[in-house]
Amino acid sequence: MRRSRSGLLFAQVVNGVIAMEFGVLDHLDISSKLPLAEHYENRIRFVEALERSGFYAYHVTEHHCTPLGGSGSPSVVLSALIQRTKSIRLGTMVYSLPTHHPIRLIEEICLLDQLSCGRLDIGFGRGSVPFELTYFGVDPSEAQEIYSEALEVITGGLREKRLEFDGKHFKFGSLQLALESLQKPMPPRWYGVHSVESAERAARAGFNIVCNQPSKNSAQYIAAFRTTLREVRPTEPLPHIGLNRAVYVAPTREQAIETVQRAYSAFLHSFRHVTRRHGVQNRVSGLENDFLELMAVGRGIAGTPRDVADFLAGDLAASGANFCSLQLAFGDLTADEMNGSLHLFASEVMPRLRTMADSSAA
Repeated sequence: MRRSRSGLLFAQVVNGVIAMEFGVLDHLDISSKLPLAEHYENRIRFVEALERSGFYAYHVTEHHCTPLGGSGSPSVVLSALIQRTKSIRLGTMVYSLPTHHPIRLIEEICLLDQLSCGRLDIGFGRGSVPFELTYFGVDPSEAQEIYSEALEVITGGLREKRLEFDGKHFKFGSLQLALESLQKPMPPRWYGVHSVESAERAARAGFNIVCNQPSKNSAQYIAAFRTTLREVRPTEPLPHIGLNRAVYVAPTREQAIETVQRAYSAFLHSFRHVTRRHGVQNRVSGLENDFLELMAVGRGIAGTPRDVADFLAGDLAASGANFCSLQLAFGDLTADEMNGSLHLFASEVMPRLRTMADSSAA
């Protein structure tokens, strides 16, 4: 892989073909009855297994005051993983910027990048659940403003080691920073794209992206992302353009469906915790009632290695993605179930998908 001056990681090219790379997106949701210490140790061992299996990256989310938010402090989770891994990239998808002070986040990013020997990825967002922002005293109506200002501060502080900013929410007068990131000008940045407009903004800002919508929608966002990239960075190769899917692999289709239905039910209970507490319905994600409905809308697959490979090959090609982001650990999946699914995916699905050509690269 190569890095541009803008901080994008370019997709790996082998013999003129963009090689598909694989990552895991994890909520670390607390959806089983395991003691927390055992839950976290199982996840760390799972990430070690991802590294041995040749996965490119592992990204954690950020949620608060909910069993969905097992990684409520992403920097703490990543610092533990840094000590137990050597090559897999580690990052956030995303830091919820309205819940962080930008100075502290700049310093945490620099520390993590140095401690990981330059394996850190950073994703930023405004917070997908407005109720969670109110727990921090943040007015959700100001979340976009805070996000935009904080992102400008963080990006500037990582590039220059100096802060000088006069905004509505943050003001700094020529503040010198002591820490710096190992990767220059900064670690690669990621963004979860949910519309054509957000895709275009991500391309202009120099982000790698991940889409979580069905391939028909994601294809529109990815096409907009590629078009804007050709306008603003016409000479640079493509960055990572990800499609995220929930996946479970088992020796038989029946075993896969039985296991994933149970596990995903536990995940959905955690996913809906905050909206349920406040007496409202989920409006974007978490609308499906079980994993079969998730499969029906094209956002997940459970089955044999062939079932999974067939689905992902078609989905990735239809969307125009060059990065396969997966949810492989969720709900009350046991350590044996997660590792069994991972083994089948790595040994029988990845080899088929890894050499998929990116016909849209030109």
